[in-house]
Amino acid sequence: MESLITFLLDASNFALALLLVTLGLIIIYGLMNVINMAHGEFFLLGAYCVVLIQNARLPFWCALLLAPVVLALVGLAVEELIIRHVYRRFIDSILATWGISLALKQIVIIVFGPTAQSIVSPIPSPVQILTVTYPAYRLFIMGFTVVLAGATFLFFYRTRIGLAIRGVIANRPMAASLGINTRFLDRSTFAIGAALAGVAGAVMAPIMSVDPQMGVGFLIPAFLSILVGGTGTLLGAVVGTAAISGTTTIVANTWSQVVAQIVVFTMAIIVIRLFPQGIMARRS
Repeated sequence: MESLITFLLDASNFALALLLVTLGLIIIYGLMNVINMAHGEFFLLGAYCVVLIQNARLPFWCALLLAPVVLALVGLAVEELIIRHVYRRFIDSILATWGISLALKQIVIIVFGPTAQSIVSPIPSPVQILTVTYPAYRLFIMGFTVVLAGATFLFFYRTRIGLAIRGVIANRPMAASLGINTRFLDRSTFAIGAALAGVAGAVMAPIMSVDPQMGVGFLIPAFLSILVGGTGTLLGAVVGTAAISGTTTIVANTWSQVVAQIVVFTMAIIVIRLFPQGIMARRS
């Protein structure tokens, strides 16, 4: 019983942590059709915002406010200087964002050094769940992700600006003819995606080794989650994340992490072959 509860908690924790990273990526890649290879570095910069807060001896919770603001500004600068020139040019967007990722990673190495940084957990004490003792901060991550995901869904599906953003994504010429400022929404949407990546990095920093390579471990599963779930819907991110994280957790606990990666990639290939636009896109 204890092992089952621990397994379910670990699986939920991994699924929600992956969803936290995927939220920003689904907006930039799935909704804006920009293949953002620098999303892992946006996640990385959010984690290093926590390092700055910790070095300044400020409360960890300040980082949850600082990270999205800093990454929104970084996203605005990147979109204005580079991304706006490669919209609807997939190969060019891959090369451009790959170059951005390399540049950001080298800047981090120059400023903070190549060695890993450790972050003190803001909630160090564990909690008792039935017969299992579980880290309280991991439960906080799970609750935080649920709230943030819910707020993101409400923003895009229940607000006027969210409706305008989806209108621009669906039919840009028609939206422009109706008087919508498409250029402003392009900048805003990219900034929102970058801010979500930043807050994801800040939240995950206390349970990870903060180093210049930390973004890579989440970037590939996040892309797979979007491809499996569907690239044009936020609900696809949830479905894809559940499929990828659930498969990874079950296989890794049964066999090994290496076998889990093989199974996950195989499953993704099969799903993409059967549902080229993703599971949820095919349903719509």
